Amino acid sequence: MKIAVEGCAHGELEKIYETIQSIENEEGVKVDLLLCCGDFQATRNLEDLQTMAVPQKYLDMCSFYKYYSGELVAPILTLFIGGNHEASNHLQELPYGGWVAPNIYYLGYAGVVKVNGIRIAGLSGIYKGHDYLRGRYEFAPYTDTTRTSVYHVRQLEVFRLKQLSDSIDIFMSHDWPRGVYNYGNKSQLARFKPHFRDEMDKGQLGSRPCEDLLKLLKPKYWFAAHLHCKFAALVTHDELDESREVAESSYENLSLRKKATSEDSEGRVTKFLALDKCLPKRRFLQLLDIETPVSESDIRLEYDLEWLTILFLTNNLTNVKSAKYYLPGPHNAASTERYNFKPTTDEMEHVRNKFASDLFVPNNFVRTVEPYNASESSNGYTAQPKAVINPQTQQFCDALGIDDPVSLALIIGGQELSYSSALNESTDTEFNDSATSVQTEQSSLNMSSSTGDAPSPRQISPFKRKSSSSLNLPKPISEIDGAEGEFQEKINSDELHLGNSSADEAEKEDKATENVNEVDSEVNALNVKPPVKKFKRRNQSLYMNESKEDE
Repeated sequence: MKIAVEGCAHGELEKIYETIQSIENEEGVKVDLLLCCGDFQATRNLEDLQTMAVPQKYLDMCSFYKYYSGELVAPILTLFIGGNHEASNHLQELPYGGWVAPNIYYLGYAGVVKVNGIRIAGLSGIYKGHDYLRGRYEFAPYTDTTRTSVYHVRQLEVFRLKQLSDSIDIFMSHDWPRGVYNYGNKSQLARFKPHFRDEMDKGQLGSRPCEDLLKLLKPKYWFAAHLHCKFAALVTHDELDESREVAESSYENLSLRKKATSEDSEGRVTKFLALDKCLPKRRFLQLLDIETPVSESDIRLEYDLEWLTILFLTNNLTNVKSAKYYLPGPHNAASTERYNFKPTTDEMEHVRNKFASDLFVPNNFVRTVEPYNASESSNGYTAQPKAVINPQTQQFCDALGIDDPVSLALIIGGQELSYSSALNESTDTEFNDSATSVQTEQSSLNMSSSTGDAPSPRQISPFKRKSSSSLNLPKPISEIDGAEGEFQEKINSDELHLGNSSADEAEKEDKATENVNEVDSEVNALNVKPPVKKFKRRNQSLYMNESKEDE
């Protein structure tokens, strides 16, 4: 399968597809899949534009709305994750992933899918230590603070990804894993991006949770963006006690070590590649061939059974409060609470039965707002929209038996749940038919056993839904394996290709905005005591050195 990888899209979807088409014509190839590593900017209209955390001069509708409205259709299957410049209200409608337009699929806060057997995982957002331990309490319309915090990575998504046991072919993140620069040409990166030098010297450049996931999951490929440059590295997962020596070695010595690496290390290597943003003369796109375990002429997108089961098993850990909380772990020996959620065979079969053994992602895209109309003039001021419940999320949550975090946050915040008018009042015949199909075919996806007349999902509070019905879960039996240590670092200098060295004005503006907006305040004070499970303080030692992590 030929895959195109894009760095920061920044809303230039039309230009990206045109670039791919040009490459196909020149080289006589056919690209099967496009992966975008964040800052996708899926803005559907001017209201969505107001939820983006960018300086005013960068607010631009760009071209995504054309694919949302149906004016254009994505020529190839496109998968993407979120970054730190997104139409956050739109992506919040799909916390577990879903279609944002025909043939364009969002992986959610975190997600794992299969494309013709290739296993692709992703983590949206960027890491900030002061928000990492909080729940998903934000919802539109946002304050200046929540408009920024909404795209910060949270511990629950990372915790869920750490439960994966099967091998990962491709991992996508917006952030770079912390320390990955030690496995590539660090000195050349510092020359190209001088303002990174101090953070690299202090070991602070990149995401700490992504570093943990890289060492634990050991994917074959890891693609990232965010830092607006192209950088390649080869991460070898070897002896723990050699990692510090490698980090302190010179680039030349590491190159000699690379040549001496034997073939027995193959399979324990991650090929890391970060790409630039979509601009002329910038290295924002890379094509590569990946062998698929499933030989099919059609490109087919499937849910990952292990990931579905992890979502199901950890639903009770969902937290939508702004206060910091701690997830269960092995540190409290006296606790009988389960902390290892690696699914058993029985648990996965239970989830498989919920979907009647049909894990193909349904084509159930439906518009939930009116798309931007370029021919209509703006009145000048545009307010932020209110949070809307997406029928895709409603369908997915009802099928799997889990809760929608946005619905919970709205209920706890004393807000009414707003369902899209596209479900029953749309004047657009094509999308109204699609929405009706979503409702009438609910039973084909939601295979959890039920008899008799059941109330509509709209009439059921998310708090009343039981995610563990008819399943007796075993007691925790083993600790999560200790694969999160340090590993030997290594370089692949042959894969390093950097773009031009012009300074990036937008990047500096973004960082300035981040510093101004990220004030740690308790917004949307919750006066209603939520029926959300409280946990004893544990795992306090993880990710608590916030002063070093905040940028």
